[in-house]
Amino acid sequence: MPDSTANSTTLRSRAALGRFMRIALQSSALAAIFLAADFVARRFALPVPGGVVGLLALLALLFCGGIAPRWVKAGADWLLGDMLLFFIPAAVAAVQYGGLLMEDGWRLALVVVGGTLMVMVAVAFAVEQAARLERRLALRRAIVARVAARA
Repeated sequence: MPDSTANSTTLRSRAALGRFMRIALQSSALAAIFLAADFVARRFALPVPGGVVGLLALLALLFCGGIAPRWVKAGADWLLGDMLLFFIPAAVAAVQYGGLLMEDGWRLALVVVGGTLMVMVAVAFAVEQAARLERRLALRRAIVARVAARA
């Protein structure tokens, strides 16, 4: 029995290492896309930030099949899961502006709440449209498969 326990531990270790490497590689790929898009945005003085250009580039690559979603899923899931850690420096920096928060805190809160609501609505709309598109494409694939089966 000791051999089977050691064997299962080794298999779990290899699986964990594989998962770690996959997340590291996919996160690095997402970072590379961002850096390339940021370079393009700065080089051509685009009126949008590099993050937006990178998001559009990644979306285009996903839609045209240049990147399969499974190639970035683990890295994206990890980044989204730990996103709160990326906002801690901003929250700590806000403490330095106590006077501003006392005077104009309600305005800042209004902007933050309003911006958050706008982002939530935009994301909900985008997800709804993507789901509709996905349903239409699945229906189209089913019709094509049915026609091909009859022929």
